[in-house]
Amino acid sequence: MNLRPLHDRVIVKRLEQETKTASGIVIPDSAAEKPDQGEIVAVGPGKRDDKGALIALNVKVGDRVLFGKYSGQTVKVDGDELLVMKEDDLFAVVEK
Repeated sequence: MNLRPLHDRVIVKRLEQETKTASGIVIPDSAAEKPDQGEIVAVGPGKRDDKGALIALNVKVGDRVLFGKYSGQTVKVDGDELLVMKEDDLFAVVEK
């Protein structure tokens, strides 16, 4: 992928959600909510403070993150749907 985010932005690929409930009911794609978890596929260099020093991001490529349902801007690259968002839009990193 040839996508390099700028400043404190990250690129996230949504993780697919289970389309079947615990009781075995299959949820159609039209009724399923978009997942609020994703994997970081690219990170920007960070943002600058008042003195111009670079502040690195707290996330790295491969991290699984939680974000808001309506966070980020959706873009399509090479047939993949990705989200571009600021690091501030992320809620948490899911530890494995």
